[in-house]
Amino acid sequence: MKHMRRGVRRVVRFAAVGALVCGGVMVSQAGPGGSAHGTTGGDGKRTLSADRTDDVGGRLVSALGASRTAGNWIGDDGRPVVAVTDDTAADEVSRAGATAKRVRYSMADLDSATEKLRSTPKVAGTAWMVDPKSNQVVLVGDSTVSTARWSKMKDLAAEVGGEVRAQRTQGSFTTRTAGASPMFTNGSRCSAGFNVTNGQTGFILTAGHCGPNGTPWFTDGTGSTRIGTTVQSSFPGNDFSLIRYDNASLDQSSVVNVGGGQTVRVTGVADPVVGQEVFRSGSTTGLRSGKVTGLNATVNYPEGTVTGLVQTTVCAEPGDSGGPLFAQGVALGVTSGGSGDCERGGVTFFQPVTKALTALGVSIPGAKAQRPNPSIASGAAGSSGVDDGVSTLDDVVAYAQNFGPGLVVIVVGFVGLLSTLTIRPKRRRYRGYSTGWG
Repeated sequence: MKHMRRGVRRVVRFAAVGALVCGGVMVSQAGPGGSAHGTTGGDGKRTLSADRTDDVGGRLVSALGASRTAGNWIGDDGRPVVAVTDDTAADEVSRAGATAKRVRYSMADLDSATEKLRSTPKVAGTAWMVDPKSNQVVLVGDSTVSTARWSKMKDLAAEVGGEVRAQRTQGSFTTRTAGASPMFTNGSRCSAGFNVTNGQTGFILTAGHCGPNGTPWFTDGTGSTRIGTTVQSSFPGNDFSLIRYDNASLDQSSVVNVGGGQTVRVTGVADPVVGQEVFRSGSTTGLRSGKVTGLNATVNYPEGTVTGLVQTTVCAEPGDSGGPLFAQGVALGVTSGGSGDCERGGVTFFQPVTKALTALGVSIPGAKAQRPNPSIASGAAGSSGVDDGVSTLDDVVAYAQNFGPGLVVIVVGFVGLLSTLTIRPKRRRYRGYSTGWG
């Protein structure tokens, strides 16, 4: 009996220590920087939870104005960087906890240069966007632009001044018609973006170039299962549309399909930041990741010009059009078009989801807008303006859901370890003899 109790105690103690270790790993994985399940198609395992970045830089740019700043981005060290044109603005940025970079041209200068490019005749295969890191407007020409036309575009850039830089790119700028879930119509295919609602009816937000008003959509190429009908579309100019659900049995919740039977719940809506890591899902190439490299981009597709787009390094291919762009469960945009593919890489442009939702008068169920704090510029010295606390019931529930299982395992392990103190070998007692015998 004594040896049996010792054996039981050893087993319980070993199991308790194992539970403590496993619980600690579970909690660390659930916390910031921990891994989440998800794949990138052929690129192997990848976390779906890109670094959370409160838009401190964006709030500083808004507070200081376009004549004293020239955009913002996320630095390699993860800190927000703000381009400024004077020392006073640099001091204010530093006091707010961000990094200041002195530049020559203000955002007002760069916007003026962009307007000059926009006023010229449109050339298909060209695009331009503000690059805050280089403090320039980048004018790009793809492989379809003739030598003669590109020469004229370079001359125009030189006339505008040093604010504009001209460069060539491989491939061609095209829309990606052929998210994540595939949608078929008339022999072509797009990807669903985000489920949205006007409070009464459910819709799918996707790319405008996928189809005009009245376009029917199905779950497969045979047209056997109806999804819905396009009821509002804006392309060119913008690139977004609404598909009204005609099939009530389909899932209309605020989740994004990322492949492998896995989904990501959308809890917020925001505009992206240059340098931010983002994810895109599409029916052709699945889940892919990259970084935001430019905002307010103008692209001259063969079908027409689209303005106000987000430029990224995320690859995309035909059929990925309309698929969702997101980061940490925050909706950022829907896939518009670009150049290259997912073998050689390329550039992809996205319609900002905030503009589309506002224009269409719809919202993503349960998703909250990420609003900047206008008082950041007057924050205390050394304050980053980032609120790391848990301030809402939803946040508390989310934290509990993330950390709960790991904490339960830790508690069970701790209780098990304590219980081993009560499991002691039973000692025989002999009348008239010391209990230390035997």
